Amino acid sequence: MSAKVARPPVAAPSTPAYRPPPGACDAHCHVFGPPERFPYAEPRPYTPSEPAPKERLARLHAHLGLERAVIVQATPHGTDNTAMLDAIAASGGAYRGVALVAPDITDAGLEALHAGGVRAARFNFVKHLGGAPDPAYFDRTVQRVRTLGWHVELHFDALDLGTYADLLARIPVPYVVDHMGRVKSEGGRDQPALANLLALLRDGRCHVKLSGAERVSSSGRRPFDDAVPIARAIVEAAPDRVIWGTDWPHPNVPNDMPDDGELVDLFARIVDDAALRQRILVDNPTRLYWKERA
Repeated sequence: MSAKVARPPVAAPSTPAYRPPPGACDAHCHVFGPPERFPYAEPRPYTPSEPAPKERLARLHAHLGLERAVIVQATPHGTDNTAMLDAIAASGGAYRGVALVAPDITDAGLEALHAGGVRAARFNFVKHLGGAPDPAYFDRTVQRVRTLGWHVELHFDALDLGTYADLLARIPVPYVVDHMGRVKSEGGRDQPALANLLALLRDGRCHVKLSGAERVSSSGRRPFDDAVPIARAIVEAAPDRVIWGTDWPHPNVPNDMPDDGELVDLFARIVDDAALRQRILVDNPTRLYWKERA
């Protein structure tokens, strides 16, 4: 069976009214291809309908007023992180990376990822993207990246957050929950899925990304304002452990394709305090991704 095709991002995003502060970071974005230089993995859960190369990402960030970024390895390229590493190398220190780590990677391979700007390993637990990793592989890999001073990034379905309490309790490094835990807005602030996510945030190791508003929105309609109450609850719970990202080029969006300029303004509606905006866009990602190895 061939992989499904993911729709392209908005070709000409709007100009946001809100201008981020110097050093602002898009802490969750991707690069895809070009496939003639960086082939897609076989098999893969989806195929980008068009390349999303480093040059296009850089133009987007300049348009949005974002000076730094964290490129997250996504499943079309599998554990071949070459496209991500190439984008980081071209950024002059403005980009960092989150890798998908192969089970058979050598210690030298991990060191090469670190030297290339990678600061975390990502693990997917979402069913439609393949489901949870092998527990032995997960535990072994977390222990190995711990020696590099990395953290781990975890992609969950909201309803599964409580299922993994034991796994999260034994993680010996900081961890980041992607896309607001994919908690759906229709459940409101009293729903069990949000309660589980906020309970995790009582642990100082846990961080959450304010990204994927289109995944949180139950309407699926731009500008995804119904995601605001969920995002505000997360910020209120742990403002020092929240980061923000666009998720460009927005793979696997079922309804309205996000406009990245609108996403910047959505962040400004979620967080209306200038000092807190600085913390989330600049200070928090700096501490996670630009720290020196201990």
